[in-house]
Amino acid sequence: MKREAAGDREAPRREANRETAAGLRASLKTRRRVEFRDTDAAGIVHFSAFFFWMESAEHELLRSAGLHVFERHPDGSEYSWPRVSVSCDYRSALRFGEEVDINVHVAELGRSSVTYRFVFEHDGRTAAEGRVVAVRCQVRPGGRLEAVAIPADIVARLTTAGPPG
Repeated sequence: MKREAAGDREAPRREANRETAAGLRASLKTRRRVEFRDTDAAGIVHFSAFFFWMESAEHELLRSAGLHVFERHPDGSEYSWPRVSVSCDYRSALRFGEEVDINVHVAELGRSSVTYRFVFEHDGRTAAEGRVVAVRCQVRPGGRLEAVAIPADIVARLTTAGPPG
């Protein structure tokens, strides 16, 4: 989630959670510090930073489930997860230097799509809520994408919490 560098930065905190309301779903909680590059001239997080954070948290969730954003199989076939819909609703400001908890979970699984829900929190208050829909696609010759069904083994990894056993 955040780049490891000098002194005052902490490694991201990760927790695997179980969501029971809609069945078990993969979820992850991570933390990052608001960097200067994430802010506008007033020191408030720029709206676009939330989209980068959502993508990073999504990738971290996939890795925690033993999955990859881009797969190249031995037979030469390639698969990826392009986004088809992204949104974010802002509730309160985050500022330079603050820590933000990013909670991501699989909210829905379709035949070929996965919907992630994100909640950004600081000091017990919700700063923003986001949603990303990604579609499993096979990358065809020439880079053409074709939506394909999510294989059962990937569905299993996305419907259980935490890293694979």
